[in-house]
Amino acid sequence: MNITLIIILLTSIVSILAFSNKNIFDKLKLNPYMIYHKKEYYRILSHAMLHADWTHLFFNMFTLFFFGKYAEHFLSFYFNNGILLYVLLYILGIIIASIPSVLKHKNNHWYNSIGASGAVAAVLFTAIFFDPKMSIYLFLIPIPIPGFVFGIAYLAYSQYMSKKDNDNINHDAHFAGAIFGFIFPVIFKPELIQVFINNLIYS
Repeated sequence: MNITLIIILLTSIVSILAFSNKNIFDKLKLNPYMIYHKKEYYRILSHAMLHADWTHLFFNMFTLFFFGKYAEHFLSFYFNNGILLYVLLYILGIIIASIPSVLKHKNNHWYNSIGASGAVAAVLFTAIFFDPKMSIYLFLIPIPIPGFVFGIAYLAYSQYMSKKDNDNINHDAHFAGAIFGFIFPVIFKPELIQVFINNLIYS
């Protein structure tokens, strides 16, 4: 079983248990106030194991399943310790994606956030980094969208919705996770930026 499937399995188990157990849900969710004032730092990671409902869980794990295998493959191809880096990408993706919300809402006792969206966005954008012209299919759109086009639209949408701030979706986490995922390979091997450019222009 690959790492992506293990993450999906563990996340699904915890999410499903929390669907019917409010104590688990309340203990694990991201609450910046509790993190900042009560030092419950574990919430920065644990909230990624929770989802609001079956639809929320499905879409996050569905996305992770299809793009995780690409990120896992490319990291293993370019790095000797690729599997370890993939795990690091996912964990740091959760943390990095949480930072804007923790800082923004640290004094708001009522703010909560859940879901693996930030980490999934990091994995997605690492996959786009290595294969910027990969075909991405969206529901109701019959033609494939190149990865880099989707990436630009995704960032623009996340930034726009974050400024509107009128729904219950943590768009700041999406944006931060995506940016982190894109630069993640370059942090460990800066010369990979040339691989991205070549794949974008010539492939």
